[in-house]
Amino acid sequence: MTESVDFWFDPSCPWAWMTSRWVDEVARLRDFEVTWHVMSLAVLNEDQDVSEKYAAFFPRALKYTRLVTAAGEMHGQSMVKALYDALGTQIHPGGNSNPDEVIPAALAEVGLPASFAFFADSDEYDRQMRASHFDGINRVGQNVGTPVIAVNGVAFFGPVISPAPMGDAALALWDGVVALASYDGFFELKRSRTREPIFAPIGQSVGQH
Repeated sequence: MTESVDFWFDPSCPWAWMTSRWVDEVARLRDFEVTWHVMSLAVLNEDQDVSEKYAAFFPRALKYTRLVTAAGEMHGQSMVKALYDALGTQIHPGGNSNPDEVIPAALAEVGLPASFAFFADSDEYDRQMRASHFDGINRVGQNVGTPVIAVNGVAFFGPVISPAPMGDAALALWDGVVALASYDGFFELKRSRTREPIFAPIGQSVGQH
């Protein structure tokens, strides 16, 4: 029986979004709660030699991570997930890469004032954001990314999936991943990606088939 599930995400990552929709489905079917935490691709790569194109993405990603961190600090865990859902819907299935449009729409959806957008460009909660990031990444090592999931204290990166499975398929994948991760000597299973993220249409919530 699952007792504790934690999920670390960067709101900008499409693969984390796909995995989060799957975890939502499993949590609904298995009736357990997930604690949601931010991590940051910008922080993860701050000392890495990355391409100019990838580096140009980090300031935008940091806006969303800072915004969700502030929401969690000021309004609690439930707002972390609510704002992630609202931002992610705009960014991923919505295909919107403009934070000046994404952020106001997401804030309105979750009932936060437009002025809360201030925190997207503020370092006021960077200490908490970085602490959350390293809490997740230190469980799995620096050579991975987002998402990170911990089940009853056993943490792993991924899985990287597309599309997010529903129903029995979601449960079968969950049980398999958790079983692998629970073996202390298991470290890696990988194959090359052959497709891009396949998002559910906007308006189709987890659990709709």
